[in-house]
Amino acid sequence: MRGLVRAVRTTFFIAAITLPSLVWSKEGPRIILDPGHGGSQEGAMSPAGFKEKTLALNLALLVKAALERELGARVLLTRTDDSLIHLSERVAFVRRQQPDLFISIHANSMPTARQRKRLQGIETFFLSARASGTEARKTADPLSLILADLMRPEAHVDSSRLAYAVHQSLIRASGAEDRGVQQAPFYVLMGIEVPSILVEIGFISHPRESVKLQDRHYQRALAQAMAEGVRRFFTPMQAREGHRAGLSEAPNGRGSP
Repeated sequence: MRGLVRAVRTTFFIAAITLPSLVWSKEGPRIILDPGHGGSQEGAMSPAGFKEKTLALNLALLVKAALERELGARVLLTRTDDSLIHLSERVAFVRRQQPDLFISIHANSMPTARQRKRLQGIETFFLSARASGTEARKTADPLSLILADLMRPEAHVDSSRLAYAVHQSLIRASGAEDRGVQQAPFYVLMGIEVPSILVEIGFISHPRESVKLQDRHYQRALAQAMAEGVRRFFTPMQAREGHRAGLSEAPNGRGSP
């Protein structure tokens, strides 16, 4: 993905996706992974010709396996092969499935030779009514700002927590340059609100980082780190929802004596 502008355009439905109860059944949490691009939409490309759409799908499949193994999660993908999945189809899929959280996976890229040699690292985005940086502010759309303002504060906070949990886990595991957690006002298209993030897993345009991103061992390390970040996110969520359940069952909304 070529910087934040393409991130905002491509990640059409990262949004406050109504926050369901995150006390899931014994089948585990339901998670949707969104491998960016696909089919004729190839995304960015490495100096050696490695395509973002291929990296995103490879990594999504590895993350799926790690989440199923580590959390017993039920993981669905917006695409499972090199198919072009249109915006309306992806949105409809997420609406039908009503997941507990949503993660979109992309790779970053820069347009000029100088930038391609210089910029590398991992950054993670979550929806916000306000953009956190200059580039994010340039992409701000008035309607998205209005809709983002209508998002329930709890969903916003949980998206932030998810972003930091996953991002910090990725940086620890990869040793990649830490480009931070960013906020950006994505155009809100869905009436679903779950914790949602977009991960830019590295700069596929960088000569050295692109080689790492093609390495299956490195991809597995990234996938395991993302699963660990999700686990760290869910642990306090479960405690919070469990506390609420206890309060709702107690007389007059008070805890049991």
